Amino acid sequence: MSQHESPVVYGTEDILRSLCNSMTKVLSIATQSQIHYSGMVQRITKTCLKPDIGCFVLFDGGFSGLVVTNFSAAAAMEIYESYMLSMGMAKADLASSHTSDEVANVMGELMNQIVGDFTGKVARELQTHITQNQPKMLALTKQVMLSVDTNLDKPEARRVTFFTGRNNIFYLELAIDRTEFIKLHDFESEELDPDTLLEQANAASAAALPKEDAGSSDQDAFLKSLGM
Repeated sequence: MSQHESPVVYGTEDILRSLCNSMTKVLSIATQSQIHYSGMVQRITKTCLKPDIGCFVLFDGGFSGLVVTNFSAAAAMEIYESYMLSMGMAKADLASSHTSDEVANVMGELMNQIVGDFTGKVARELQTHITQNQPKMLALTKQVMLSVDTNLDKPEARRVTFFTGRNNIFYLELAIDRTEFIKLHDFESEELDPDTLLEQANAASAAALPKEDAGSSDQDAFLKSLGM
């Protein structure tokens, strides 16, 4: 980076956008439908678990924070049913209520995949490392709202509205230490495609086979010359 170029700075909104993209990516693939989020973000003063289903994940390392997702019963059941049906489950075998342990377990598994995708992008794009705890998913009644506190020095909190394929609504909340990442020099940040890596490995193996065959032919010719 030259002295005349403005430094590239990643702040709270950039980290939030990365998390939102992980949410839409994982859930869109899981449900085989289009999940999208609002173009507007809310500044909030605290994060809360709210009905009908709330989930939270703590992360720590290069920076600390908390992710909370709050699903309506309709949104949670749509995501759960779409995911399970895409996995080959029969509709008759699915849970019928959002308070079912199976729904909570599946939603927790999806949340774990979302945060896992996010932490991978943090490692690639921000060149730092964060760890996460196991997501905690709770079915809440209308009378219950839990405030989740974190040990953050200068916390910033945001809320983003998400929409499912059937336009059911759920919310993502992020609380994070006030932080900025300033790019010092260029680096590779693209995600490695497993299919591409597998194709490259197969191509390398295929390229090595003729060499082995040629070596075997030379050896056979040598043995033949000796009358063996």
